[in-house]
Amino acid sequence: MAVRRHLIATSPRTVWDVLADGSRCADRLVGASSSEPVRGQWPRGGAAIRYEVRLGPVRLPGETVVRHCEWGETLELEARAGALGTVRIAVELRPWGEECLVIVDEHPLRGAGGRLRNPVLEALTRVRRRAALAGLAELCEAEAAAWERRRPLGQVVAREPGPNGTRV
Repeated sequence: MAVRRHLIATSPRTVWDVLADGSRCADRLVGASSSEPVRGQWPRGGAAIRYEVRLGPVRLPGETVVRHCEWGETLELEARAGALGTVRIAVELRPWGEECLVIVDEHPLRGAGGRLRNPVLEALTRVRRRAALAGLAELCEAEAAAWERRRPLGQVVAREPGPNGTRV
């Protein structure tokens, strides 16, 4: 498949907080109608989330397992989609000034997805990945804006939480 980059107008910490919230998987997965934890504590290694993607009347179950996590920087996943096989998804977060550069590297590992690679499938994957990154950006920027609205007027705080989680 390929590598895609997206600049999100918020800090890497905010983006990581959204990615690390396993309960929001359906919010950031294109086409997902539901998601639930299966095992472990997301995003620790071995943790898994089950989800369902709906394409019209068709319901496709899937599961995503955390294969590697460097807290706040890198999240490597294996997404299983039944007969379609599995895909490796690596998400890297880089500070870019006061924003976050998100780099997603996605490649088929096993099953039909790896064997059926063709230009049409590649184009559909690019569209889905672009939509997923745009959705992630929207979630993260909304999260940052909501935090700003909750902040008392006139209070000057750090953009990033300190070691104890406070922003003072």
